[in-house]
Amino acid sequence: MTRTADIQRNTNETQIRVSINLDGTGRQKLNTGVPFLDHMLDQIARHGMFDLEVEAVGDLHIDAHHTVEDVGITLGMAVAKAIGDKKGIRRYGHAYVPLDEALSRVVIDFSGRPGLELHVPFTRAMIGTFDVDLTGEFFRGFVNHAAVTLHIDNLRGVNAHHQCETVFKAFGRALRMATELDERAAGIIPSTKGSL
Repeated sequence: MTRTADIQRNTNETQIRVSINLDGTGRQKLNTGVPFLDHMLDQIARHGMFDLEVEAVGDLHIDAHHTVEDVGITLGMAVAKAIGDKKGIRRYGHAYVPLDEALSRVVIDFSGRPGLELHVPFTRAMIGTFDVDLTGEFFRGFVNHAAVTLHIDNLRGVNAHHQCETVFKAFGRALRMATELDERAAGIIPSTKGSL
């Protein structure tokens, strides 16, 4: 079974293409026009062991908001398509990731119900030219289109770059765990309802 997707999403603000292989090796090709976002997407690919390609052209002359949000939306659409009917997946995933003084926890459920609890007390508003508020926009776009419940908690941290990087690394690892196939549950949808 091939668990891949290639999604193109075009609006008046952005033109985005996301290609993903859930059973990849962490290879990535990223060009969003937002260097820090590329760095964070690299964390998702490498720590999630997903093959990931993201190409984005956005209205960066205004700011990075639309590009970051729409990449999150398109990634969510791609993951939803690649995962298919969810038969045999583990459904739940979690990870703790440290980076020096920072520590974050991410927990995900492929529940079919979009929900985001984001608790990251960033210590500054900007990481280079990246507005930390866009972290929430990225994940909100993702959960709404992947139809997952996602809890993100930065438990400690002083350096905002470290805070953000631990979040994205933990997200990649949690996403990997949740989307992995469980050989003991082959062909079974992991819900008492029989559907997700």
